[in-house]
Amino acid sequence: MRRFFLVLILVAAAVAGAAAWWLHAPMASGSAAAIELEVEPGATPRAVAQAAAQAGLQVPPRLLWLWFRLSGEDRLIKAGNYEIPAGTTPVQLLQKLVRGDATMRTVTLIEGWNMRQVRAALAHADSLKPDTQGMDDAALMAALGRPGLSPEGRFFPDTYAYARGSSDIAVLRRAMRQMDKRLDAAWAAREPGLPLTSPEQALTLASLVEKETGRAQDRAQIAGVFINRLRAGMLLQTDPSVIYGLGAQFDGNLRKRDLQADTPYNTYTRAGLPPTPIAMPGRAALLAAVQPGSTKALYFVARGDGSSQFSATLDEHNRAVNRYQRGGK
Repeated sequence: MRRFFLVLILVAAAVAGAAAWWLHAPMASGSAAAIELEVEPGATPRAVAQAAAQAGLQVPPRLLWLWFRLSGEDRLIKAGNYEIPAGTTPVQLLQKLVRGDATMRTVTLIEGWNMRQVRAALAHADSLKPDTQGMDDAALMAALGRPGLSPEGRFFPDTYAYARGSSDIAVLRRAMRQMDKRLDAAWAAREPGLPLTSPEQALTLASLVEKETGRAQDRAQIAGVFINRLRAGMLLQTDPSVIYGLGAQFDGNLRKRDLQADTPYNTYTRAGLPPTPIAMPGRAALLAAVQPGSTKALYFVARGDGSSQFSATLDEHNRAVNRYQRGGK
């Protein structure tokens, strides 16, 4: 009987030694280069082990899965795209997956960009799957769970990190949720008595403020001018909205006939706010729209240096236009 137990102990020791050796031995791969391992959201530890073998690690999937299970950390594995260097051991692999040490790239969405520019940035982003390519705006918003909504202005301008091989829809979904959060916070902090009836209107106004602001110090006062005009029932007469309505037809030169051509976005011919935002506003523009500067101004004109000249009367405004836009003539 003692001999039997001795054999068992020796066998167990041998197995334990072999297991310890295997756990700390480099896993072979099909090449000397790092392999790419994609862990899908919700993937089971068994599926992760299988994906590792399919990606090029020459390791028995069942044995790798068993290690995940016995470690007690199998449920801590994080989704993402991972680069697995040559010579990685099973212990190191699990540590990387539990840390979420995925390969990250970034894409930056700029304040004031319209949706065409957003799509172009995503299309050129490194290692980002172009799942939205070929989708029109309606299909895109349906995929994001917001059917019937325009995508314009719905994404918060910021830098977004993503794992290599992620979908551009995932990036847009994060940017959309971030805008939801920022807009809700701005709307909750709005001043009483504004001529705005919904967060959607605040978002649209913020997009106009974003496009009209050349100098940060003028942002609140520009918002104040728009608020004053809305209260007075005046046309907003903002060029960026007209330009947005022209779309790809705009050649960089805004002409008198463009200001007279009626479109839903022509704020020279139609009262109130345009039907949708015209760009992505940043946090400062969102706050300016709901906390406008206190001003009597109803007009402003660009000075040519990025700043604006504000006027309370049409006569003052005409003099400012003559000085800054017509060379004093």
